[in-house]
This record gives sequence, C-alpha cells and structure tokens, in this order.
Amino acid sequence: MSRTYCVVGGGISGLVAAYRLRVALGPAAAITLFDPAERLGGVLRTEQVGGEPMDVGAEAFVRRRPEVPALLAELGLAHRQRETTGVRPLIYSRQGLHPLPEATVGGIPSTAQSVAGLVDAATVARIDAEPTRPLDWRRGDDPAVGALVGDRFGDQVVARSVDPLLSGVYAGSAASIGLRAAAPTLAAALDDGAPSLLAAVRAALPSGPVGPVFGALDGGYRVLLDALVAAAAPTRVSAAVTAVRPDSTGGWVLRDATGATWAATGVIVAVPAPQVGSLLAEAAPTVAAASRRIPSASSAVVALALPGDTALPDRSGVLVASGEPLRAKAITLSSRKWGRHGDVELLRLSFGRFGDSGAYRVSAVDDEQLLRWALEDLATVFEASIAPVDAVVARWQDALPQYGPGHAGLVAELRSGLPPGLAVAGNYLDGIGVPACVAAAGAAVAKVIGETGSGVAR
Repeated sequence: MSRTYCVVGGGISGLVAAYRLRVALGPAAAITLFDPAERLGGVLRTEQVGGEPMDVGAEAFVRRRPEVPALLAELGLAHRQRETTGVRPLIYSRQGLHPLPEATVGGIPSTAQSVAGLVDAATVARIDAEPTRPLDWRRGDDPAVGALVGDRFGDQVVARSVDPLLSGVYAGSAASIGLRAAAPTLAAALDDGAPSLLAAVRAALPSGPVGPVFGALDGGYRVLLDALVAAAAPTRVSAAVTAVRPDSTGGWVLRDATGATWAATGVIVAVPAPQVGSLLAEAAPTVAAASRRIPSASSAVVALALPGDTALPDRSGVLVASGEPLRAKAITLSSRKWGRHGDVELLRLSFGRFGDSGAYRVSAVDDEQLLRWALEDLATVFEASIAPVDAVVARWQDALPQYGPGHAGLVAELRSGLPPGLAVAGNYLDGIGVPACVAAAGAAVAKVIGETGSGVAR
C-alpha cells in the first residue's frame, strides 16, 4: 500500500495537521482531508459584517504563547498581526457596569482592594483576612475554581469576578472548570508552598512590563485558514467519516458518510470530543471512552454593525457576572478593542453556557430570537436603543469542551490508548485556544509520522 495520510476534521486543528504533514512529507505525499461543512475552519469563521471582515467565532490568540506567531511567520503572514488598542473591559454586575479588577489571575484577586466596589465590605474584609486562615493544599490538587475561591474569598468573588472571565473563555463557570486548566501558574504557586491563596495569586502574576495580551489577524482568521489550505494542498472530501478501523496490513480503513472506504498509513482525528466517542469506538475503545467523559457546551455569536455615531464606552467589551438578568455572557466592542477601520461600529454578543436549560439553551431558539436577545441586552447594559445596520448569527454545537477538575489526567489516559499510526488533535486536549490547538496538531503529526516511519515531522 502506498503511504497515505488522512486528516478527519477541517477546523484549525485539522488544517494545521494537514499543513504539518505536507511540510514533513513533501509535495508527493497523499494527504486527504475529510470535512462535511460548507466551509473549512470549524469555530474559526470570518464574515462580512457591515462591509467589514469580522471574526464571528474565535477572534483572538494569546500573544505570549509562541505557536501562532511562529505559524504566521512560516506562512508569510507575520505582517498581518494586529494588537488590541489597550482599552480594558467592564463587568456587568448587580445591574450596573464596573471596571474589571486589575492584578488578577483569571479574575482571582491579588488584593482585596482590587475588587472593592464590585463586592461588599464583608467580602473585602474576608479577602484581607484570608492569609490568617490555614490553607489545606496538597501538591497536585485540582479543585474546581469556584470551590477554592468560594472557600477562601467568598461567593461574591466567584460570581462577580471569576465567573465572567471563565464564561467568556470556556462557556462554563467556576463550578465546571478545574484550577489547573484555568490558572496553571496559580496551581504551580500553590504546589510550591504558597501559604495562602492571596500569596499564590501574587506569585502567579507576571513580573515586569506586560504588553498586549491578545492578538488577531488583519482580515480575520480566514486569512490564516486560506493560507493553510493552500500550503497543505490536501485532497478534500466533503463528507464526514463515520468509522475508523485497523486493517490487516497495520494501516487503517476509513468509511465516510457516502459509504466509500479509504485506506491510510496514518490517521489524525481532529473533531470535537463528542464525535470521537463514536468514531473511534472500534479502533481505540479506551480513547472513545475517555472522550465521552469530556462534556461540551454549545455557543452562538450575534455580530452587529452599528451606525458609526453610536455612543459606546471606550472599552473592549462587557463581561457578565453570573445571576444577572441578561442572556448574553459577554459583549465584545470589537471596533474599540481592535481599532476601527470603516464607517461602522462592530460588536458581538456571545451566548451559551454549560448547563443552560430550557429556553436559555441556544439550540432551543432560532436566529431571530437570538438577535432579539442581543438587542434587548444591549439596551439594558448601555441604557440606549441600538439600531444595527447589519447582523450575522453564527452557531456551534458542542464545540466548547469543559476542562473540569482532573482534566490533564483524563487526557493522558486518552492519549495512552492510541494505537500506532493514529493520533488526535483538538481543543479538548491541551487548551481551548488557537495556540494550544496548533501545538496539539503538531504533536499529533509527530506521533503518526514517527510511528509510520515516513519523513521527519517538524
């Protein structure tokens, strides 16, 4: 059998995997990419909103991680990077707007004064006194963020400072996300013997000057997606893969939704965790079982273009505390966050949290209802009537994994069950952001090529 490689899934993880295979194996390699979607990119999606390109899925990457800048440089796109303007977000809590506390780690404060005004006086006093209380911490612990912070600082800090940030990143809450995923530097400080949570947060804060945290792409993520497709040059199959099975030669056989079968030397599965369970039930049952234990949330974004003279605060957006009478979990004032280039004000509202039920589930309402929710929430937050000139609604089903307590151990268990020539990539493994997806895709390619003896993965 000639050496051929298959990538299942055309999101950022699958496209980076296809590109890394091409770089490692050269132009003659047979690389097939399977994805049934009308357009590639997964949760990365760029639309024209009000005549301007706008990311309506993931919109940014963390600049301090090297993966995305390095990938952009490889593809000749380094000059397309954008920085934020430096304006900070607000928090909507107790039906009012408050500055985002400074000097926090994932919303966990390093001083009581940083959350004064956001929480009551009793909570401020509780934070101040926290170092006097014994801290029960064992190296390697991974509690839910809410359990630790609620115990040490109180529930108001969880609801009004921590939940808004975690909801924006994971579509989850402090109750569903583990500390080691949400704040690894804080967990490390506790492992190193910090005597209190306040001391651990202070130790986990970055030292020295901190530049812009987030970056984006001029023209949106579509610029990166198009470049990856062009450089990888895979054979595209617009069908879902329904099964992956080992064959008698040590390779793999894939079956797609049309009933066609495909032989492969190596396979990289880059689909969301809920799909891995059924796809690898026969080929890697322990992987399938582990993936089923990673819950996911669905989400939606309403992107709006407003008249250029719309009065908005000079802030990057609004994060929403838990328990507030809003349906959106966050509002991004995109033109203020990234700088305005056209004649309209761009903004987006994000919906969907893990555990939403009934009429609050994004899958339970149509696009028109989501748009009504967006306009109602904007009117409530900014106390003004908002009249958009354009609107786009985007949805993702089960796309945001919940990094619960013990997630790293679950991922180690999952990877240990992968047979030779089969690897996984995706945002449910080592981090939900684009940099982590790029890294995981590279690791998957290195595994598959190393085990099938073809080329040297970079």
